[in-house]
Amino acid sequence: MSMNDPLGDMLTRIRNAQMRGKSTVRTPASKLRAWVLDVLKAEGYIRGYEEVTTEAGHAELEIGLKYHDGTPVIRELSRVSKPGRRVYAGAREIPQVRQGLGVSIVSTPKGVMSDAAARNANVGGEVLCTVF
Repeated sequence: MSMNDPLGDMLTRIRNAQMRGKSTVRTPASKLRAWVLDVLKAEGYIRGYEEVTTEAGHAELEIGLKYHDGTPVIRELSRVSKPGRRVYAGAREIPQVRQGLGVSIVSTPKGVMSDAAARNANVGGEVLCTVF
């Protein structure tokens, strides 16, 4: 996968690490990635993350993955908006994930937030990904 989609790359790293049952996974640090992780943490999908510096001096985010009885808490993590095909939704059109059991993560003018928060704030934006 090319790095034209840093967020997609992070989601793939999380999926791959979970398949191998890893407790943590690292991804290059960026504000957007951290904002998405903030929502994942607030919604209970990850234990958290911290910024770490590699030997080479690069900033990375170390993400603490979450399992329940040995099964990843994140069952499905999908990129919605892609560099080649951006997906935007108004506050009223933001998709619900699995009848509200899952979460859409939306990049709005008021920041990156869950679909519920975006609807409450009555803001739309770019639908980055869905998690269930």
